Amino acid sequence: MIAKRIKQLAPSGIREFFDLVLGMPEVISLGVGEPDFVTPWRIREKAITAIEEGFTSYTSNSGLFGLRKGVSNLLKKKYAVDYCPDKEILITVGVSQGLDLALRAILNPGDKVVVVSPYYVAYPALVEISSGEVIYLTTREEDGFKINLEDLKEVVKLKPKAIILNYPGNPTGVSYSALELKNIWNILSKEDIVVISDETYDELTYNDKHTCFSSLDKKAKARTILLNGFSKGYAMTGFRVGFACGDKEIIDAMTKINSFAMLCGPIISQIAASEALLARKEVSLMRAEYRRRRGFVVKELNRVGLVTVMPEGAFYCFSSLKKFKINALDFANKLLMEKKVAVVPGKAFGKGLDSFIRISYANSLENLKESVIRIEDLLNNL
Repeated sequence: MIAKRIKQLAPSGIREFFDLVLGMPEVISLGVGEPDFVTPWRIREKAITAIEEGFTSYTSNSGLFGLRKGVSNLLKKKYAVDYCPDKEILITVGVSQGLDLALRAILNPGDKVVVVSPYYVAYPALVEISSGEVIYLTTREEDGFKINLEDLKEVVKLKPKAIILNYPGNPTGVSYSALELKNIWNILSKEDIVVISDETYDELTYNDKHTCFSSLDKKAKARTILLNGFSKGYAMTGFRVGFACGDKEIIDAMTKINSFAMLCGPIISQIAASEALLARKEVSLMRAEYRRRRGFVVKELNRVGLVTVMPEGAFYCFSSLKKFKINALDFANKLLMEKKVAVVPGKAFGKGLDSFIRISYANSLENLKESVIRIEDLLNNL
């Protein structure tokens, strides 16, 4: 009774591994990509007030106009990119739903979509669910896991309908400068390719200023579906609010699907998200703490022998085990069972990554210090 494409779909490599963690409360989890901060109080208070005031109805399929207007204002202020809140912005149930709607809106069966590897686990899965064909653009450790322009030129020759970009990236923490993005766009602009730009970690950029892909030029804006949301930068994972921005025709198509599928995001969450847009101080404080943890973790992981490049954004380290000649899945299992620390093996993020593990530093500094001690102890006894 199950559709063949769903039956053949591999389960999430992250969730599959973390089924083992359930029922082990003593484990320090450095695996799931979720902020350890509680949602800032002013945002929670706004949600509580919304409930007390009786905001319990549907919203429009596009989402609350006030939230769309707030998103429009923020993008204009931060990136000088102008999206009409009436026609070019859709509020989604998290960024994942935004990606799902985008793919369903633009793909015909068999259309090709470029997925950059290492990748967030949902990307190839959602392409396949939408009856698309995945083309992998594999990045290399020696390139810092950034897109090689010559490889991109070769992939473009396969006539893909779309490419999914993610920066700062999960699982590598890699991001791109304005010049690097312009070089990528220079190649993509020569073909009729839709750019799905997942910038959900834009608030967690630590070095250079984040550059929004659709701000590169007018043609880039017309061909980009910009995805972002409130889960990561605002510590609002449970609220499930994201947004998609793009050309009116694409947003109309996504909204049409949404009207039959999800209808709309929860009104209380949308009201809370409107308040979050004003919480710039709170976002800045969380970003500063992530930066502090990043510096500690990268230094300590390299000290114990796990080669780790300083991530430019997000809250992940993608660390190499090559020196120890152990498969990442075996290492992750040993670390979990013997030392009670959970990390994600690299195979969850693409082929040829069996020597890497993803470590999240979205955890307290105390837990990170203890985790390093346990990791070092295991490495010394391999």
